[in-house]
Amino acid sequence: MNEKTLSRSFYATQPGPCPYLPGRVEQRIVTPFSLDDGPALFDSLNQAGFRRSHGFLYRPACPGCHACVPVRVIVDRFVPSRRFRRVEKRNSDLVATCAPAVSSDEQYDLFKRYLEARHDDGGMARMNRDEYAELVERATAETFIVEFRLAGALVAVALTDRLLSGLSGVYTFFDPDLAARSLGTYTILWHIAEAARAGLPFFYLGYWIDGTRKMRYKTQFRPIEQLTATGWRPLPPGTGTAA
Repeated sequence: MNEKTLSRSFYATQPGPCPYLPGRVEQRIVTPFSLDDGPALFDSLNQAGFRRSHGFLYRPACPGCHACVPVRVIVDRFVPSRRFRRVEKRNSDLVATCAPAVSSDEQYDLFKRYLEARHDDGGMARMNRDEYAELVERATAETFIVEFRLAGALVAVALTDRLLSGLSGVYTFFDPDLAARSLGTYTILWHIAEAARAGLPFFYLGYWIDGTRKMRYKTQFRPIEQLTATGWRPLPPGTGTAA
């Protein structure tokens, strides 16, 4: 991180229950961020393990716990597995369109259906239309929306940040009735391919927690790196893939 990074103000959130590990405490370090802060600083903080939510960047700082590990896919070395190639073929009839980060009623309807089916116990499940608009439109970086359509119908949406060093997935949701298509997997494959087309070296997948079923999918996209105390290092083969 550079001098400008170190001179920023960082704040600790109030401790609360961890949404992933029962009995653990969640706490974050956050810093306000705006477009005026510039792409270089945004990239630097992302490479230091921060993620964006609305107008803030945050990083876990949980007491006595270091389970949340930032991970990123090495784009130019990624080779789709046989299963991934099947997912791509299964979704070859989808049309992906990149657009400015502007919300719509159509997106929100799909967002609510997704949360009700997949994450109805989470805080986001209670977001109203205005709160969804703020999630999408309060961009503090070069943020865009990717809409995936099947015969004109919206079936998946990805909110994505463009960094100097890659693409970063902010939030993705999809039609829960189309489980056979593996739309979550497909949107990741699309972003890896898009980063390759743009000449960007990484796709940032956010945080991964070893042993957490909901995050196991992230380690299937290899080669993948994890952020350690000594910088970004390869995630050892076989890590996080156990059933």
